[in-house]
Amino acid sequence: MNSANAQTRKAPEKRTTVLRRLLNGPECLRVMFGGNAHHAQLTEYAGYKAFGLSGSKTSSWNYGLPDAGFLTQTELVEVTRNVCNAVKIPVLVDADTGHGNALGARRTVQLLIQAGAAGCFIEDQKAPKRCGFVKGKQLISIEEAVGKYRAVCDLRDELDPDFIIMARTDARGAVGGSLEEAIRRGKAYQQAGVDVIYVEAPQSREEIKALREAFSDIPFRATEGAIRPPLTAQEKEDLKMCMTSIHFATVGTVTMYDFLVDFRERGEAAWNDFLIKSKSHPLSGQGVFDMTGFPEVVKIEEKYLPQEELDLKYKSESLGTYDPHTGRAGQIKNHGY
Repeated sequence: MNSANAQTRKAPEKRTTVLRRLLNGPECLRVMFGGNAHHAQLTEYAGYKAFGLSGSKTSSWNYGLPDAGFLTQTELVEVTRNVCNAVKIPVLVDADTGHGNALGARRTVQLLIQAGAAGCFIEDQKAPKRCGFVKGKQLISIEEAVGKYRAVCDLRDELDPDFIIMARTDARGAVGGSLEEAIRRGKAYQQAGVDVIYVEAPQSREEIKALREAFSDIPFRATEGAIRPPLTAQEKEDLKMCMTSIHFATVGTVTMYDFLVDFRERGEAAWNDFLIKSKSHPLSGQGVFDMTGFPEVVKIEEKYLPQEELDLKYKSESLGTYDPHTGRAGQIKNHGY
């Protein structure tokens, strides 16, 4: 019976397959970017379809470092593994320059696939790289970049053809860069076999349109943060951009800093005001326990632990504001916060 059940049980769709389908779909995919497993869980809990592991947020939230090429391959893979183990949605990883030449980039992609990532993007900057919003970026030669993308695409085909390889070019904003150079490089990277062309720092709507026309036969994305006023959701759909990236962890940084300043000035009154304001919020109190899976712990206990131990744990008198049987909703109902 167990063997028959195993044969009829449908295997879940691979996360690489899910991400590939989403990026090739008719809608502009909203990918929330953050820097750790907590950010990924928040994204999944809020109902989003994919999470992006940002290089800058990984550097700042985990290591307190700027996005200036300090993040090592080992550190990136470790954080990627933690993120992928924490969620079921596909994870797209910012792999910076790939951590080396073609050989190093192949190794990086291999490790990211083994860590559970659904895709990654690699940029054509010289090492040490820097954040795309920072002046002074320099590029490797187009020949070296093409070789690097060919190397990782060949590895993709060997290990998991659904794994997404995104080629990011910083040619628009780099030293001596231009829109024309971004298009030239993007065309070469497309020929190398990448799945998505990603152009950093176009400066206007007209440039976005020119890029979309140049890459009409491949999924395309751009970092459009320099454009004012910002592109609307409808404009992104009309331009058939395959995804848009929102660095929502910045909201957390700003909000936490503001609270710290408020608490420094007003003391416990600031904390008490926060508790009152958020008392019905699903993630206030011990609500984060729901998100991280405490109710699932009870289900596992009930399946495998002796009944005598379960009775001792949960039917005997004990103190606690959070009962994993009823979760955050029970906490609000029984304690009012």
